[in-house]
Amino acid sequence: MRYLPNSPAERAAMLEATGRRSIEELFNQIPEYLKLRGQLNLPGPLSEPEILEFFREAASRSSREYVSLLGAGAYTHYRPVVIDALISRGEFFTAYTPYQAELAQGTLQAMFEFQTLMTQLTGMEVSNASLYDGSTATTEAVLMALRITHREKVIVAHTLHPEYRQVLATYVQQQGIEVAEIPYAPTGQVDLPKLEAALSPETAAVVVQSPNFFGALEPVRQVAELAHQRGALLIVSIAEPLSLGIIQPPREADIVSGEAQSFGVPVAFGGPYLGFLTCREKFLRQMPGRLVGQTTDAEGRRGFVLTLATREQHIRREKATSNICTNQSLCALAATIYLCLLGKGGLKSVAEHNLAKAHYAAAQLRAVPDVGTPFAAPFFNEFVVKVPGSAEELLAALREERIIGGLALEQFYPELESHLLICATETIGRAAIDRMCEVYRRFQARANTQGSAPEIQSAPASRN
Repeated sequence: MRYLPNSPAERAAMLEATGRRSIEELFNQIPEYLKLRGQLNLPGPLSEPEILEFFREAASRSSREYVSLLGAGAYTHYRPVVIDALISRGEFFTAYTPYQAELAQGTLQAMFEFQTLMTQLTGMEVSNASLYDGSTATTEAVLMALRITHREKVIVAHTLHPEYRQVLATYVQQQGIEVAEIPYAPTGQVDLPKLEAALSPETAAVVVQSPNFFGALEPVRQVAELAHQRGALLIVSIAEPLSLGIIQPPREADIVSGEAQSFGVPVAFGGPYLGFLTCREKFLRQMPGRLVGQTTDAEGRRGFVLTLATREQHIRREKATSNICTNQSLCALAATIYLCLLGKGGLKSVAEHNLAKAHYAAAQLRAVPDVGTPFAAPFFNEFVVKVPGSAEELLAALREERIIGGLALEQFYPELESHLLICATETIGRAAIDRMCEVYRRFQARANTQGSAPEIQSAPASRN
């Protein structure tokens, strides 16, 4: 009972107040198939030495032995060891919200440097001091656009990360906001004619992701022209910001948001991650989250403070621009250290490695019979592959060779049956790519033997 602070009587009183008769009834909204009805399949009980040995054995069978070509919004990059050494320092690791500037100059300066780096990368004028993750940052950008334009319609490209779209739908479902999705063209990019037809004087914002969920670079300039002609704002979401090492930033946008996990934050089984949001300076007062400003003290010395505080902790709730309090500042610090370590030249070099690895992988896969890359749009380190037979069966065959072969797209895009989303970063060696292609060849040969391999036309190699 030491971990249950409420007594049986207190729990009974709370159930009565909520009109429930039992804990089980309180959680009736959870589907039955998700409920655990038996015991967890755990070994034990074990002594401390046995537990340590258990984890040693588990570590020997860990994912380090696997090659991962899985991206889809979470990217495996090399992390310099100095990052963990610095973020583990007590001054940062235990720091709380820096309300008292005189006691938190180091934390505030780190946030200020993060903001500076984000504006330089995205081509925007102002950045906040990070947000929870890419999905909530993109949704906060939409809410920001609604406040700025006083309109109630949003247009979202179907190539925006599916889970980002799900988070957005959850946020606005009770607010009377209309969200329309624009399908993708055969190139894998947003369909510009259909986007133009959907725009109206009631449109607050257009949201595109570039590189998009398929890895394709969107025509940001053309989208911006269409949106601005109708007085709408353009929001560009970026889930793989390493692309900005060699790709022009989306300066035509009004707001740029996304996920900065690629900058020194490990995949770590799904989190914590790191959202960012940048915009034009004229929209500064509608920006959600924390903002650190530079100032001088009474003696003229450089200093840093939280400024233009518009969170519900600081002002009346109805006036607040956001209730996102978790700004993931430790992850933002990791990203700041990563970017400062690499510098402009290093970031460009790593991005070029990603580009080369992904395009080599795409070229090798196109050489496999009955395998093709259906989208001809330029891509960075991620692309879609059409495979012979079942995508899930191919992924299982790859796992047998200790290769995590990508993401089956059918779960998010039913029309893309037998399609995989593959990501190749600088952590993937050429030998691993060749080994993956050999598994494809064996799988294709087996599919042909079974008479299930479809005939497809491979697209020509795309160029960035």
